[in-house]
Amino acid sequence: MPTMKRATVYFDASLHRALRLKAVETEASISELVNAAIRRSLAEDADDLAAFHDRAKEPRVSFEAVVRDLKKRGKL
Repeated sequence: MPTMKRATVYFDASLHRALRLKAVETEASISELVNAAIRRSLAEDADDLAAFHDRAKEPRVSFEAVVRDLKKRGKL
């Protein structure tokens, strides 16, 4: 079992109620639900960072150039 750390977290009352209800429905603890949500969020961040890294060498196009091209092609 991984080492656990205790933290105090304050939830909006309606979010806390929803979280408690979901814990009952899923037979998971609030801690398990919060840990899973944080893991998903951090995984999304890692995916975003990887995408930024992968695209770092792509040529940059200015906003003005995109607008100019859209106008030229009759899209604006």
